[in-house]
Amino acid sequence: MDFKLARRLLAVAALTTGLAPAAIWAQDLTGTLAKINDSGEIVIGHRESSVPFSYLNDQQQPEGYSIDLCMKVVEEVEKTLGKDIEVRYVPVNPKTRIALMANGTIDLECGSTTNNLTRQQQVEYLPVTFVTGTKILTRKGSGITSVADLDGKAIALAQGTTNERAVKAAVEALGLEVKILPVRDHAEGMLSLETDRVDAYSTDHILLFGLIAKSKTPDEFAVVGDFLSFDPYALMVRRDDSAFELVGKTALANVFRSGEINEIYSKWFDPMGVPADPLLQAAFQLGALPE
Repeated sequence: MDFKLARRLLAVAALTTGLAPAAIWAQDLTGTLAKINDSGEIVIGHRESSVPFSYLNDQQQPEGYSIDLCMKVVEEVEKTLGKDIEVRYVPVNPKTRIALMANGTIDLECGSTTNNLTRQQQVEYLPVTFVTGTKILTRKGSGITSVADLDGKAIALAQGTTNERAVKAAVEALGLEVKILPVRDHAEGMLSLETDRVDAYSTDHILLFGLIAKSKTPDEFAVVGDFLSFDPYALMVRRDDSAFELVGKTALANVFRSGEINEIYSKWFDPMGVPADPLLQAAFQLGALPE
């Protein structure tokens, strides 16, 4: 049965039985939607330094491209439940984000998380919102232009990321001697580079440009090398919760189909001089499912 038709039929039933529509609809809620309906809040996991996807602004409030898209999901959740809900933010990092989703602490993760098959054993994802890959950030004049130039040098890598695996695999394949400095997140990785504890830091190329943009000395740094991985970003949700996943897919499909995604993208990436490439534009078209 059509979802909207089902809602209308429930509303009619409410009028004939004297019950509020929300009361009847709540009886059929399960999983994340039931949790949100009962608590009156949705818990969003956010990153603190993943510029421009999810980071803390000068007022120490989360903002960014992924946060804006998550707010569209929140609006769709409110529409589905027929009431306003509060948003509570919980900071996450590469080591904690999947565990906090899997154990029910957060309901929606709004950051810079790659969708891959290994992670889908624990969590699920909404449609692709960005496409990037692993590259290297270093000081200009360091002599590093590719992963091969890391031989005998030190690189910082955020633990638990696809980038960490990609760089280590490339280093092993080339038989290089590279010192690995594990860091908690992008901010710590950038600080390690700025204070010369390492010669390079590696993560998704778009995040590296974001770190340069936020640096006090942006002209000193450069993003170098070929892509070492393919990383499609997506908002993370709980596994085996098709009802909530459908709400998220509906929200993003509306944004993609209406063209609003172009405004949201431009807001965050035009200042960085990063246009949406054809692969990402194709992802938006594929995500614009008809009603």
